[in-house]
Amino acid sequence: MKIRPILPLIYLMISPLWAAPVFIGTTTGKNNPSKGIYQADFNSETGILTVPVLAAEYQNPGFLALHPRLPILYACGQPNVPFGDGSNSVAAFRIGKDHLLKFLGEASVGGKGSCHLAVDGTGRTVAIANYGDGSLSTVSLGEDGMPGDVATRVLHQGSGPNKGRQEKAHAHGVYFDKANAHLICPDLGIDQVSVYSFDAATSKFGDALQPLTTAPGAGPRHLAFSADEKNAYIVNELDGTVISTAYDKGGFKVIGTQSSLPPGFADYNKAAEVEVHPNGRFVYVSNRGHDSIAVYQRDEITGVLALLQHAPCGGKTPRHFVIDPTGKWLLCAHQDSHTISVLALDPVSGRLGPAGSTVPSPSPICLRFVP
Repeated sequence: MKIRPILPLIYLMISPLWAAPVFIGTTTGKNNPSKGIYQADFNSETGILTVPVLAAEYQNPGFLALHPRLPILYACGQPNVPFGDGSNSVAAFRIGKDHLLKFLGEASVGGKGSCHLAVDGTGRTVAIANYGDGSLSTVSLGEDGMPGDVATRVLHQGSGPNKGRQEKAHAHGVYFDKANAHLICPDLGIDQVSVYSFDAATSKFGDALQPLTTAPGAGPRHLAFSADEKNAYIVNELDGTVISTAYDKGGFKVIGTQSSLPPGFADYNKAAEVEVHPNGRFVYVSNRGHDSIAVYQRDEITGVLALLQHAPCGGKTPRHFVIDPTGKWLLCAHQDSHTISVLALDPVSGRLGPAGSTVPSPSPICLRFVP
């Protein structure tokens, strides 16, 4: 009797069916081993992440964003051909069937030191936070997803009490709300979360609305909305806190502030990223220095947070992390140890397990799952 091989079938069952592509934004340069954007595959059944491979060469392709309809990935970075004004770039890459990237083109963002970007719900606009000069800009996107001209730019003004980090404005994040009616920008240098009306048809934002002003020296960095958008959570880099707010049509109302660190911890630390679990019950914040993920229970009615855990992140300097689409794993990018770790996440309790799968990855600072 002829015995049929079963290994190929087993392989199909345990690998490709569950593989989800992850793109990795990095910092390049002489002191960093990265060459551009990397790509890895994540198995949500086993929690295993493959070793990343280079998907496209580019200079400092830090934060990444996806087009809402087209297979295009955007990165803010440094242009292949320098612009006359010394500004940074937004680059577009087509995502191939092999998950490698094809460079499509780049455009000026009208500012310097770009550190964060977001694409609006219509796919007509990409917004960019420029840390270096403290500006916020929008760039129009064509029907083919290609970046075009700068539509609007504003230069934030002011400073804060931390003379080493708040000598001037430092725009650090950009976010569109679900209504696509407002553009929001946490600015670390001036202790404000700025809010602007937004017109998707023209890619332009209007006059500033009432901002959220944080505690002096807090240094707002990033924010995350709850799925119902009733709440927004703002992580403050400099004082290591997370602000809970009620959000309504561009307006913020503070309902609580919690430390991201354990009581008594007084060593060097910079908070980095904040994410809300897809089920809406938990909020996560990363600590660079303490090298941990702070876990909070979210009251789904009031939006108030209660600390649950400080989980070791598995590496050094957790600049960015992301929760996988199943809600069962947290992938953490460690900028200074050049690794990415996978932590098991219990969606019922919200708690994180110890770092499991850890792979080498050069200077990772952003992780982006492809739907």
